[in-house]
Amino acid sequence: MMGIVYRDLKPENVLVRSDGHIMLTDFDLSLMCDDSTSTPAQVISIQNPSNIPPPTDYGIEPPAFGSTSCILPNCIVPAVSCFHPKRKRKKKSSHHTGPAFVAEPIDVRSMSFVGTHEYLAPEIVSGEGHGNAVDWWTLGIFMFELFYGVTPFRGMDHELTLANIVARALEFPKEPIIPAVARDLISQLLVKDPARRMGSTMGASAIKHHPFFQGVNWALLRCTTPPFVPPPFTREVASRESCPDDTPIDYY
Repeated sequence: MMGIVYRDLKPENVLVRSDGHIMLTDFDLSLMCDDSTSTPAQVISIQNPSNIPPPTDYGIEPPAFGSTSCILPNCIVPAVSCFHPKRKRKKKSSHHTGPAFVAEPIDVRSMSFVGTHEYLAPEIVSGEGHGNAVDWWTLGIFMFELFYGVTPFRGMDHELTLANIVARALEFPKEPIIPAVARDLISQLLVKDPARRMGSTMGASAIKHHPFFQGVNWALLRCTTPPFVPPPFTREVASRESCPDDTPIDYY
């Protein structure tokens, strides 16, 4: 929404804060968009964005976040609803999920060959120019590595890795077994044709509506207690008795 395209997503660039929320680092490959080249904010109606059955058909429900608790001081959760709780509303069809706000630059084109080899999209490797779809390909690789510990197209060297990205089909390891909704999301993010890749036309809105993220309240995400909060960090201080004056000490 600020016109900055982050282009180096990988596990080592995602930091976990002390409160359990995450932050991105290493912005040296980021792209600053010009107002004249990016699409202005727009509201688009979403109709069955993922074209897949509801999450209950998979047999494995994705884990939902726990109860909400305010973490940031400027995060305010209203205690009184603005709607009438006693009034019953007729449920709408699940095929229409309402309008979605798209404010990210989805049509910015680039010819730069930047990024980590294992995370590059096929259109970057081919050098024909690329748009925002490469970022959602990277998200698919990122999720694949978080689940399986390896990237899906890694080869013996960089040249073979790039060849696999362009030509080799996506395959999921037999172990570990992951939820079907996760496999479906990764499959839609790792479509080699950027025009058919999830997120290429509507950006993050399409990904947020996928059943894998069922139960996530995106509007109050910063107020949600993360599933894992790191324990407090304690530093052991060496005593003078155990560390003589002539002992060299390295500081990092």
